[in-house]
Amino acid sequence: MTIRPVVITGEPVLHQRAAAVEVIDDGIRELVADMFETMDAARGVGLAAPQIGVGLRIFTWQLGNEDGIPARGVVINPYLVPAKPVPGEPDPHEESEGCLSVPGESFPLRRGESAVLTGQDLDGRDLHYEATGWFARMLQHEYDHLNGFLYVDRLTGKWARKAKKAVKANGWGTPGLTWMPGEDRDPFGHDDVDEEHRDHAVEVGDEAHP
Repeated sequence: MTIRPVVITGEPVLHQRAAAVEVIDDGIRELVADMFETMDAARGVGLAAPQIGVGLRIFTWQLGNEDGIPARGVVINPYLVPAKPVPGEPDPHEESEGCLSVPGESFPLRRGESAVLTGQDLDGRDLHYEATGWFARMLQHEYDHLNGFLYVDRLTGKWARKAKKAVKANGWGTPGLTWMPGEDRDPFGHDDVDEEHRDHAVEVGDEAHP
């Protein structure tokens, strides 16, 4: 298993429809193993193949739920039917998303509150999951990646303007930009939280586990 670089918005593979997987062979199984390894290193709850530069219709996830869906999994050639979003503005405190391919940024987005996922697992068996809440949001986010959309593409109004400014300020929007999970500093601040926890553990006399 190999941790792969995560490509950043502006890379063409992120902005075009991914191709269907024709055969689940050893190459696909190796790709999925690398996706899990990369997702874990990046501390993501989901990862789509285009995010590591591979234009195939696959995504992985690691997210608990109350729907009886395995908390860790992969889907190949998925098809997703989401509920229509409830009208209104998204709540910045309850509906904000982030994306490993727009690293370090977060913006609110209204999505459907449920979704039905079908597709295949790594053994070629059919999947059928009915998801709600944050798991449904994650599925919609990852499925968008396979169709050439990032969540920032769906933002509206002031949030769309803020996202556009953030992309420009970070120098993104052009091909060739990546970050390396496990080597580069975590763009969402998890490293900072870990350091604070470690410092606190030392202060209170607890054993700190690296």
